[in-house]
Amino acid sequence: MAITINGNGTFTGVSVGGLPDGIVDTDMLAANAVTAAKASGRINGITVADQWRINTNFTLGASVSTLANWERNDTTAYGSIGSPMSYSNGLFTFPTTGIYYIQFNFVCYTSSALRYIGARMQTTTDGMSSAINCADSYSNTGISTGSGCYASALATTTFDVTNTSTHKVRFAGMSLTANATVVLGDTGRNVTSATFIRLGDT
Repeated sequence: MAITINGNGTFTGVSVGGLPDGIVDTDMLAANAVTAAKASGRINGITVADQWRINTNFTLGASVSTLANWERNDTTAYGSIGSPMSYSNGLFTFPTTGIYYIQFNFVCYTSSALRYIGARMQTTTDGMSSAINCADSYSNTGISTGSGCYASALATTTFDVTNTSTHKVRFAGMSLTANATVVLGDTGRNVTSATFIRLGDT
């Protein structure tokens, strides 16, 4: 049967199963490709973007200390996307599964003879029964006397969160000497801070 284009834009003469061999419906192919990409998370765009910070100064009590005093960024005009991260007892929990980019900016002051400070990021897939040191970053302070200086270190990673109940992250500061480094924080601006961006589906 011949294919006929009717005046109302419909076709007759097309059998069940689609168009004859050799004829490609490019619009339908494109639509299907977009649907598949959306389902995989490749073109949804960023669905979670959140930021937290240390809200007050405190001294590291050990050479490696999990950081406390976190608050969510609430500065005027702060922008976020999607549901926020949650925080409790040193651990951050993700709002949904996915592949996340995590950035940790550690800023401190030391007044002792100290050669370095460091930022450490730890992740877990079992609720922190065990922790993985997934990212470290160091800054050479170069202090041989007690003159003191400011220093910062930036650690980053990507984390595959397949279960929001068990996959978590925490941040630590590292110092050559206990009680020698002050972590810098502020409730009105980001100093020591962490940024979380969901890149796509797991």
